[in-house]
Amino acid sequence: MTVRAPGKNALVFIAVTLLLDTIGFGLIIPVLPGLLEDITHQSVSRAAVYGGWLAFTYAVVQFFAAPILGGLSDRFGRRPVLLYAIGSLGIDYIVMGLAPSLGWLFFGRMISGAAGATFSPAYAYVADVTPPEKRAQSFGIIGAMFGMGFIAGPALGGLLGGFGTRAPFFVAAAVSLVNFIYGIFVLPESLPVERRRAFEWKRANPLGTLLQMRKHPVVLGLLTALFLYMVGHQVMPATWSFYTTYRFNWSTAVIGGSLALTGVMSALSQATVLRLLVPKLGERRSALLGMTVMLMGYIGYATAPTTWVMFAWLTTMFFAAIVMPVTNALMSHRIEPNAQGELQGAVASLYSLSAIVGPPLLSQLFGYFSSPAAPVHLPGAAFLASACLTVAAISVYAYATRESAPSEVEMAAA
Repeated sequence: MTVRAPGKNALVFIAVTLLLDTIGFGLIIPVLPGLLEDITHQSVSRAAVYGGWLAFTYAVVQFFAAPILGGLSDRFGRRPVLLYAIGSLGIDYIVMGLAPSLGWLFFGRMISGAAGATFSPAYAYVADVTPPEKRAQSFGIIGAMFGMGFIAGPALGGLLGGFGTRAPFFVAAAVSLVNFIYGIFVLPESLPVERRRAFEWKRANPLGTLLQMRKHPVVLGLLTALFLYMVGHQVMPATWSFYTTYRFNWSTAVIGGSLALTGVMSALSQATVLRLLVPKLGERRSALLGMTVMLMGYIGYATAPTTWVMFAWLTTMFFAAIVMPVTNALMSHRIEPNAQGELQGAVASLYSLSAIVGPPLLSQLFGYFSSPAAPVHLPGAAFLASACLTVAAISVYAYATRESAPSEVEMAAA
């Protein structure tokens, strides 16, 4: 296949692709508690536990699929793998929208988990087309698209929820399939044939991928810190809808609006903080600042007495949103060009592993401490647990980067 080299609008192509993908994902979040209550005929506390296990199923499958997709993108290019992931998500939403039972919901999550979503090939694509010194900003643009998707997606999902708990799933399917068609016609390949590497099964699995990262001690340390941080951050998709419904009796529209606000904070962060703060503080200190602010946010969510205080604490996302793009930039500087897909496969695997561990743990903490059987009524327990995990992540991150190895940028300059 002839590779059509990406032009100056390559980042726009990938950004719009991820924007549409994130809108589709965000559409279903506000209605998931209601759908689970309808299907299982259980209380919101019990539905939260089922929601955690749905996320667990998705993550287990993705944990094994993500490094395979990363390796395949290093071998065959980013474009076909990315299109495969987007198309599979469309099928997943159709299955979940038609699901007559809880078993069908789990089957749908397995489909999308096998696709590995779009994270791995998308971030590898960005690394392909961006010089090392500009990757933090480029990853920030991608992060802004995620943020904008979470502005539009949950807000639309909350409104569409008025037409029934299944309506957003069919809209999400349509968005994903439009996204798929868009990619076929406008998304060029980013990885030239001469920069590809052979596919190896010993590297295309979670353990093999992570073992490859041992060659880069700073990267391995950052991945460890990122894993702890991501486990803690699973409290948002796993318990937010259930927690706010339980404590403040929020409607689907309010839940959608709150999640849209996190998207606004994220998008504003990418447009301002990455361009103004990161050049002054550096990537390391910027990431540590973002984690610290997120730590404060978790404590705020756990103790907020009213709705307006919850919304006020959501502003912490303004600084927390820089953690992922800045850390991705730090790691990408230290990885060879033909292994960027493998790196992003490792990141995606760890994210999946965090989603294996986080939702069941955090949703059950909420379910237990909000139930009548709890020895202490503490519905914010899940957020306090996330705060503890973030403290651990900050410690590991600071230690791993205390004496950073020379970056790709520094080596090129030398």
